[in-house]
Amino acid sequence: MRKMAVIGLGHVGATVAYTLVSQGIADELVLIDTNEKKVVAEKLDFEDAMPRLPYHVEIKTQDYAELKDVDVIITAFGDIDASVRTAEFEINTKNAVEVGKKIKESGFSGVIIDISNPCDAVTSILQETTGLPRNQVLGTGTFLDTARMQHVVGDALGQDGRNVEGFVLGEHGNSQFVAWSTVRVNNKPITEFFTEEELEELGKKPAEGGFKVANGKGYTSYAIATCGVKLAQAVLSNAHFFGPVSTYVEEVGTYVGYPAIVGAKGVEKVVSLVLTDEEKAKLEQSIYTRR
Repeated sequence: MRKMAVIGLGHVGATVAYTLVSQGIADELVLIDTNEKKVVAEKLDFEDAMPRLPYHVEIKTQDYAELKDVDVIITAFGDIDASVRTAEFEINTKNAVEVGKKIKESGFSGVIIDISNPCDAVTSILQETTGLPRNQVLGTGTFLDTARMQHVVGDALGQDGRNVEGFVLGEHGNSQFVAWSTVRVNNKPITEFFTEEELEELGKKPAEGGFKVANGKGYTSYAIATCGVKLAQAVLSNAHFFGPVSTYVEEVGTYVGYPAIVGAKGVEKVVSLVLTDEEKAKLEQSIYTRR
């Protein structure tokens, strides 16, 4: 029995919940939000859809006690200002403490995947407040930013973004950067396709694309929800999935976007990268910004 929870049912949390229901990823789903009217409405809407879906999901609402035997919690709380990730710092650090305490009181012992921004800071606070081992609390971090990079590079070369591998590292915010030394397309180094000047311009486009979505819709939802669900599936299936997440990196003593292997207990291993001196400096600066 796969039991999951979504805390925070704004645009992102509702999209996460819909994905879990429509794709049959959860057998039981707990929905929690400060807006009870919204939670009741979402539950009813999902239940109305079920007669036309190939799956049945048992949905429960507004009960933190239900979290005790949940496998994965996805947190997506906060008032969103998608154009400035750090703008949510004051409200979401407070939310993280309040939610973290309630999660701890429930006896929850599974894995938390945080989406709420600023992602690295909120993930850190959730870990500290719940008292869960660091490996069991992770965030989407630069997983979305890496997907945006794959999309941009793929488009520039007429390739599917899934043919692009590599990482965006650092804080999920303005100091993130593309580690071009890690990027390959169809197993060829990115430097075979672009000059340094072209890469510098290309490196700006992932963030620009994110801001374009935010400015056009007023928020982002589908891409980040997909990232959160993908990581949740990695936990549920013990997939040993390799990708960038917001994880605690011992060498730097904080949560930051960095590649890791994700399985049933969350982060199984942080995978060290061989970076250029310039990339190391950018990562250090990003970590400094994160703190």
